[in-house]
Amino acid sequence: MHHVAIHDLRLRGQGSADLEAIPLVILVGVTGVGKSTTLAALEALGCPLALLPDRRELTDRFILGGEPVRDREERFRRTAAYREQHPGGMSAVLAGLSLARPPQEQLVFDGLRGLEEVEHAARHLPRARFVVLDAPDVVRIERLVSRADAFDAVSVQVSGSRLEALENLEGVREVLSEAELRELARLPVEPAELAAGARIVIAERRNYDPQAAAERLMTLDPLRTLYLDTATQGPELVASRIAQWL
Repeated sequence: MHHVAIHDLRLRGQGSADLEAIPLVILVGVTGVGKSTTLAALEALGCPLALLPDRRELTDRFILGGEPVRDREERFRRTAAYREQHPGGMSAVLAGLSLARPPQEQLVFDGLRGLEEVEHAARHLPRARFVVLDAPDVVRIERLVSRADAFDAVSVQVSGSRLEALENLEGVREVLSEAELRELARLPVEPAELAAGARIVIAERRNYDPQAAAERLMTLDPLRTLYLDTATQGPELVASRIAQWL
């Protein structure tokens, strides 16, 4: 898998290949659905792909202006403010870019989130196709806790048991049922780690509706969208299905 360097990106019209005019495969999904795992599995299959700088890197460069913002909730707030000024959010960033040279392999981007971004992409990236990766919120939290990524940083103060730490999170009942809270509370992790993972998912759901995004993409030409549940299909199967679809 070839990785496109961020210094190989130009503003639209200043490179040799505008992204809005290129066949592009876009991964769609919120945190913890398995986008990075899927890309690793595709690489293991030897798929001839060219991977654009990911959402995190483009956010740092074009939305945050290079400012080091590590707290996930603060990043959600900043990107929401950007979407208010630039409808489409990350899709608008993507559609405004060009490559220094035409790609030799299938171009892939990781990734878009939420209804507004995918609606913008469907209109302004007419040659794009979409791979929707999905997983239940409780599975996403389990994955966040287990992956221990330094990027998943939020400020959280807890006391008491794991269940109490979860129950005290603002907005938790809007996302997780009582049964899901009790299921998560059985994970063998520190209450603060568990609460941090849940807080990221809760904050993200305030900004992005994964179900609405998936439903919108499924209304497109069936050849443009592939939906995959990563909770019921392992990485190798998911990658195999994507490779066949490509």
